[in-house]
This record gives sequence, structure tokens and C-alpha cells, in this order.
Amino acid sequence: METKFDDSVLGRARVGTSPELEAYYKELEKLGAGALWTVANDIEPWEPRSNSVPMLWRYKDLRDLVLKATELVTPEQAGRRVVYLVNDKRKDVSAAVGWLYSGIQATLPGESTSAHRHRASALRFIMEGSGGYTVVDGNKIKLGVNDFVITPNSTWHEHGVEADGKTCLWQDGLDIPLVNALEANDYAVHDGKQELSVPVDYSPMSWNGAGLIPADREWNKPYSPLFRYSWEPTYEALLKAAKVSGGSEFDGLLMHYSNPKTGGHVMQTMGASIQMLRPGEHTKAHRHTGSFVYQCAKGKGYSIISGKRYDWQERDIFCLPSWAWHEHVNLSESEDACLFCFHDLPVIQGLGLYQERAYGENGGFQILN
Repeated sequence: METKFDDSVLGRARVGTSPELEAYYKELEKLGAGALWTVANDIEPWEPRSNSVPMLWRYKDLRDLVLKATELVTPEQAGRRVVYLVNDKRKDVSAAVGWLYSGIQATLPGESTSAHRHRASALRFIMEGSGGYTVVDGNKIKLGVNDFVITPNSTWHEHGVEADGKTCLWQDGLDIPLVNALEANDYAVHDGKQELSVPVDYSPMSWNGAGLIPADREWNKPYSPLFRYSWEPTYEALLKAAKVSGGSEFDGLLMHYSNPKTGGHVMQTMGASIQMLRPGEHTKAHRHTGSFVYQCAKGKGYSIISGKRYDWQERDIFCLPSWAWHEHVNLSESEDACLFCFHDLPVIQGLGLYQERAYGENGGFQILN
């Protein structure tokens, strides 16, 4: 059975109360101090504790409202025309889950945002449209549906849709709440549009993600030189891997987007993954530290998070709080389902804070990591 935690045991704060103690606490408070034992059991929980709750944002409910924003404000007025997704328990920091922000951005044909940069890292997952592009530090990159794109911290970037394109919607992901919590964020606006310093799609054509590293390119930055991870080769990689791997019993066939130079996460504070659930697959339940924002890229199914079922289909977005029990199900018996997600694993793993548990029989659990 799962361990029953008892704060009355030796080693936990067990101090009672008395008039003398209350007077003592007030004296400490006057000096900007306090007694650790009054807060120790709260700030040192027995297990990881999340302030977020699981949530599901249905695309069919949000899409019309996102598009309505194009009638109400311009990119010049808004800076970025985005409807952001907020967790019921994280409204104070505008987070979708944990310390991660997410939103849905809409851009009409011929529109573009002004170039800007910020200390927060950002990423995009393209939901619909054509002719979209981003410019990152002078690199103009075309965007297609289900492409994953990064705009690392402090890089100049802007987005737009060509005049002959179709309205584009994409999910934004940023670590704004984290960087704000660390009191390290900033923002700057470019004095005009960026000048293109290299040919269009230079980054994805140079660093193609095929395991080949250009011998004549130097790259010493802490994030991936591959700014766009296209959907077609990503999905093909999943299909090929499925032929030779049974995948994970907890996540199906799970693959991480990586920095082709290092093999590590794409950015310092946020990573991203793609997973395939085979037809009819129902994964086993587990939990781990780290916050995750999922988007269904293909198919339909449901996830059980903290004992509640969340049904999803293409373009729906849902979040997984840290340390929440979860399992995934593909409802189709003939087609695979694919889930994109971004997360804070680079921070969690880099600081040695990752741990994982598998849900066992009779409510027990097995330590995985």
C-alpha cells in the first residue's frame, strides 16, 4: 500500500502552542523573522506537491473566439494577438500549469508582428493555416501544420503570414512564469523589421535533424541550432520506431525533440516531446515531477489524470500537473494517435529534481527513478 504520511512522527515539526510561544512569534515577526517549525511541514511536503490542477481546453470551443480577436485588435495594437490559457489555480501568474505559459495565436494573411525579444524562452506548435513564417535572429523559417518551432531566449523574433497564405493559428509555449518567478525577465522591441542574414529556411536545411552535423558550421549557443522540426519527418520517425520498439508501457512510443549538436533538450528551460499511441493502446498509470502541456496532433482518445477522465481530439490542449497520476488511451482500434507536449524537464532534470513512480496493484507503487 502507499505510505501513509504522519506529521506526528519524530523528525517532523510537532510543536504545540502556548501564550508564551505566541508572544515569541510576534516578537520575531516584528524583526522580519519567524520560527521554522511553524511552517516546516508545509514547505517540506512528504511528496512533491503541485499548485496546479489538470485542465482541458477544447479547440472547438476556443477557435471562434481566437478568430474573433482578429476583428477586434490588430497585431500592432496587441503586440501579439493571443488568447492565453490559464489554470484555475495559477491565475496569479498567468500559467497554464506549473511555471509554464500557453496561448493560441492568430495571424491573418499579410499580417506580421513587430520584432521583439525577451529573456523568456518560447516555442510554437502550428495548428492550422498556410504561408506562416517566423524570423529568428535573421533566419526566416516557413511554418507548416504540426511543425514544432523554437524561439530561444533573448533571440530577436517576429512572426507573420504571407499575403497569399491562409489564416494561421498556433499554440505558443513560454516559460514566462518561471523567468518572472526568478525575477529575471525582460522585453525589448526592435527598431523595425529584422534584416534577413541568411537564405530562407537556412536553419532547418543546415541542421536537418537526420543525424548529420555540418562540418563547416560552428555552434556554441546553449540551445538547438535547428529552429524548426517539421511534422513529416517527425511522424515518419515515429512510424519507423514503432516497427522495432514496443515503446513505454506508460507513454506509448515517446520521443524527445533534441538539439542535433548535443543530443540534449532543445532549450535550457523548456523541452518538447511527441508520442504515439498505437490503435487501442491503453498505457499504465504513473506519475513524475515536471509540468506538461499536451496538444493532440492526430487522432482522439482520453487521459485519466488524478482519477478524472479528459477526452481529447485533434487540437485539444490539456495539462498535466507535476506528480499527478496519469494514463493515456487511444480510442481508435485502427488509427494511431499522437500527442505533442512541451514541458520543464530541462530544469527539473538539470537540477536533479526528477523522480517517477509507477502505479501498482492494490494502490501500491514502484519506484522507477
